[in-house]
Amino acid sequence: MPRMNSVMERWVQTCRRELLDRTLIWNERHLLHALRESEKFYNDHRPHQGIANARPLHPLPEPIADPEQVARIDIRRTDRLGGILHEYQHAA
Repeated sequence: MPRMNSVMERWVQTCRRELLDRTLIWNERHLLHALRESEKFYNDHRPHQGIANARPLHPLPEPIADPEQVARIDIRRTDRLGGILHEYQHAA
């Protein structure tokens, strides 16, 4: 499976660059927790460079056309894994 090799290489590089190069891992339990959180972030929240930066398995967001609405956007940041990963969401 030639394509799977490239997919796994990409995952390993991303995992090393974004997680393991910035984290001191204490033991196997800590490593598994960090990898689990990173995987959730990578698949559920992280914007991908696709159509309108849509996340996998989620519909495209509605475009904002009103300039006044753009000026009132309130964005909140949530840190995961001690601040290594950041989630950004619109405030209610």
